[in-house]
Amino acid sequence: MDYLRYFLANILVLFVTFLSIGHEHKGLVAVHGLGVNWGTRATHPLQPEIVVRLIKDNGLKKVKLFEAEPWVLQALGNTGIEVMLGIPNDFLAPLASSVRVAEDWVSQNVSAFISKYGVDIRYVAVGNEPFLKTYKDSFLQTTFPALKNVQAALIKAGLGRQVKVTVPLNADVYESSTDVPSGGNFRSDIHDLMISIIKFLSDSASPITINIYPFLSLYADPHFPVDFAFFSGNAAPVVDGSISYTNVFDANFDTLVWALEKNGFSSLPIIIGEVGWPTDGDSNANKNYARRFNQGLFDRIIKGQGTPKRPSSPPEIYLFGLIDEDAKSIDPGNFERHWGLFNYDGSLKYQLNLGSNRALVPAKGVRYLSKQWCVMAPQASLSDPTLAEGVSYACSNADCTSLGYGSSCGALDAKSNASYAFNMYYQTKNQQRDSCNFNGLAAISTVDPSHDTNCRFEIMIDVGKHPKARNRTYTTAGVERNGSLAMALKFLIGLTIACVF
Repeated sequence: MDYLRYFLANILVLFVTFLSIGHEHKGLVAVHGLGVNWGTRATHPLQPEIVVRLIKDNGLKKVKLFEAEPWVLQALGNTGIEVMLGIPNDFLAPLASSVRVAEDWVSQNVSAFISKYGVDIRYVAVGNEPFLKTYKDSFLQTTFPALKNVQAALIKAGLGRQVKVTVPLNADVYESSTDVPSGGNFRSDIHDLMISIIKFLSDSASPITINIYPFLSLYADPHFPVDFAFFSGNAAPVVDGSISYTNVFDANFDTLVWALEKNGFSSLPIIIGEVGWPTDGDSNANKNYARRFNQGLFDRIIKGQGTPKRPSSPPEIYLFGLIDEDAKSIDPGNFERHWGLFNYDGSLKYQLNLGSNRALVPAKGVRYLSKQWCVMAPQASLSDPTLAEGVSYACSNADCTSLGYGSSCGALDAKSNASYAFNMYYQTKNQQRDSCNFNGLAAISTVDPSHDTNCRFEIMIDVGKHPKARNRTYTTAGVERNGSLAMALKFLIGLTIACVF
């Protein structure tokens, strides 16, 4: 069975639908190249100072940001945390149009935060996976010019040696003609563009950044061998000449190495911009698998282990991600809001061994809304004709991804399903009394309705007690909705009611 072929093919198919991180601890801080992605698409974001302390308390020394948000950058000032600063794809066109635009961007978002706040910016990530086929070539003409203009702006600002440019790319920019890593080369439709970008990166002593997601192999293909997604070494190997691959991460990474070698760039540094495992929203997105994958990844980093093609040169790695984000788009899948190493509030999902007897520690100083929940009222009936519509409305305006099949709350009965949906809406609306009504079907309760530690009925962060986070809070309209999920839940409630009666 050709596992690499499965992986590369599935990544390509999946991303056609994509619309798309105190005190130091020994062991982990001594590991070269470990960072984390800090995303902020949350309805109730943690105060940035709390997040920075969380990063430092867990020995993480590098963070990757998806955009230049002042409240985040200021919090990172004088912390010793190295920063990769992202530029969203929507900014590529104006940056490509004029060096002056790039100079203004660098002045406002790089130079100012380095000089005024002491932010240790090491990289500017120009765009984010701009060559995904779902974008229909929208960024093919602007990515490289934007990259060149940003580099020119950094040089003019006197930062050319200190701050390097890169472009985070998805693993579907390369492929294998032989279904093993040694057949690797860049995708034919963007081959020449990729070589131009890579030459530019090489000439400017900058790295290429790639995102690799073994989870997506299992998500896309039920026949994909589970063990090959992890680092246990128990999978049937993929044999490529003298090399045997027992995990898809190594096989995928080395496919890129082969592609670089074939085009004359064998020594170009590679950064893993995103890699991780989600904990909810799919049967394969669970805490056990996430712990297994991330512990295997951490063990490799602690050992300084590379891949068969680069055994003594382990890549710089940014784990995806630090905290769950309940306002992300779920067009890629319901798992998209659950990539965090920690829950939305910085609490622990599971433990990891960080080396030298160190373990993960949760966020400190988090303040919450009152200990109350919105649940289906005792007198409410499952046969009420407005119930399904109420659940659909709640899930269209809040995060109900934990209710799906195979998810952490997927086994709830109809009444608990409704209660979960009502509560997520109520918490998203900051426990406003009028947000727990639903035509008299809901009521406020001070009794925690959580069924177990795996299926939590959340209480949101009190952003009013975290003033520096308040400006970044999403409104209800800011929650990126998914009509199909709401309709599916509406159908689920209706089906359960029909079975009851």
